[in-house]
This record gives sequence, structure tokens and C-alpha cells, in this order.
Amino acid sequence: MDRPEVLYIVVPCYNEEEVLPETARRLGEKLRGLVRRGLAAPGSRVLFVDDGSRDRTWALIARYHRDDPAVAGVKLAHNRGHQNALLAGLMAARERCGVTISLDADLQDDMEAMDQMLEQFYGGCDIVYGVRNDRAADTPFKRGTALAFYRLMAALGAETVYNHADYRLMSRRALDGLSQYREVNLFLRGLVPLVGYRAGVVEYRRGERLAGESKYSLSRMLNFAIDGITSLSVRPIRLMAAAGGLLLCGGGLWLLWLLVMALAGRPVAGLTVLLASVWTIAGLQLAGLGLVGEYVGKVYLEAKGRPRYLIEEELV
Repeated sequence: MDRPEVLYIVVPCYNEEEVLPETARRLGEKLRGLVRRGLAAPGSRVLFVDDGSRDRTWALIARYHRDDPAVAGVKLAHNRGHQNALLAGLMAARERCGVTISLDADLQDDMEAMDQMLEQFYGGCDIVYGVRNDRAADTPFKRGTALAFYRLMAALGAETVYNHADYRLMSRRALDGLSQYREVNLFLRGLVPLVGYRAGVVEYRRGERLAGESKYSLSRMLNFAIDGITSLSVRPIRLMAAAGGLLLCGGGLWLLWLLVMALAGRPVAGLTVLLASVWTIAGLQLAGLGLVGEYVGKVYLEAKGRPRYLIEEELV
């Protein structure tokens, strides 16, 4: 490399008062180490994005900014969710740096992987994905649901990176490409691979959360999975249409068989089968309506063209 680029480490935060002091300390030390090693240029920053927190998260960010110019902050006017907060930070950093690395505030992602990410960046990669090489820190339920999620996404035609969340490096060019995707329904794990450009992978081991509790409850994880699938693929609708076609063919053959048996003088008493068939078809219809409704809802949100986020204050 000719010279190091300015690096912004983008950290979305929502009610992270408990974990933020240690996170700010560790990331500050890490950033200074990267500058000393020549992997980041002077003027690099840790950019915290407050996603409308209700605790003292923004007050802490403002204090850290006053004490250390290497700490920057963006405060959203309202809670818009993790993906929008992350995008807000990336877009705020885009005009000020040559490369970004995003990670969560709980620091379960191994910071030491940043060195390898930056080395791959200087080697020509515009995007470097942080990929977990094990899930020992997760509960068996979370491991199972995560595996099912990635397999389902792949089966439905969505392009994602297995065992990758939002720990990634993106160059200025990759951020410029991402900025052209204007949809309101954000699923960055699926959008970033669509940007293209040369990509690399760095494997790391995910640790325990520093403090506080995870913001992803089961219901939020399910909603996140549904948003990801419906934002990236129409295959679920096609599968539902195929299931309807199969049921239609099966029902037609069954009616034909009943007609043949009746003409042969051997009528079939099939009340139980009839009831089961009615329930099956009714359930399929309701599921299909719900699925189509999910896509129509996405179109409705996109058509209104509301802003994905509004920035109330910036400390840069």
C-alpha cells in the first residue's frame, strides 16, 4: 500500500449504557494500535450511532467525544432499528474516510480480526466479511435457529454469507455502491453481497457479551428473518403457488377417482378425508394470503418513500 487510509469504526448503539464505557476504552486502544502499525491513518475515528436510546447512551458518547477527538457520534431523532442505525453510521462516515469497519457495541466480535480485514483491504478487497468459525458462546437453541436461518435463506435464493452478521469492512467504493440501494426495508447482510466488488473473509471466534442483555428477543429475530427473506427473494410466493398447483392436481385426481367409484357402483364414504382436505386447503389459502400480504406491505412502505432515518445531532 502507498499510504494508510482513514478508518472509521462504526458502532450502532441502543440502550448500551452498561457496556459503552468498556467498549469505548477497548475500541480507542485498538484504533490507536492500528494507527501505530500503519494500518489506519491519523484522523481515524470510532463512530458511535445512538439509535434513539432511552438511557444515558448519548450523554456518554458526547462525554467521550469531548475527552477524545478520535470518538465521534451520530444521534438519530428516533429509534429506527439496528439496520437503519448501522446504515446511518456508514453513510455519515462515507464522506470522511477511505474504509469502515462495523461491529456491535457488545464487542462479542473479536477486535483482533480488524488487522486481517485491513490487510485484505490493502491487498485489493473492497469488502471483507467477519465470519464466525464456531458458536460455542451461543445456546443450543440459538445455534439451531441460526443454522436453520442461513439454510432457509440459501434455499429461498437469498445471497448471504454463512455465519456472517454485521461485522464487516467496506471500502469507500463499496459504500458508494451501497448508497445507491434505496429500499426502506433494510437487510444489509443480503444487500452488501449484491454490491459486488472483490470480497474476502476473515474467520474469528465470537466471545461473550461484555455486559447488559442482548436486544434481540425471539420475536425480533423472527421478524428480522422474515424481513430478510421477503426483502431479497420472491421464491416463497412461487413455492406457495406451486403448493396450490399440487393441491389442485391432487384434488382433481381425487374427485376423478370418486366419480369412477360412483359409476362402478361403489360409492366412497369419505367424510373424514373431506374434512381433512377442507382444512388443508383453507390453511394453505390463509398462509398464501398472509405471505402475499407481507410482500404487499413491503411495497406499501417502499411506495410511501419515508426517510429511513433522521439525524438529530452529529459530533464529528
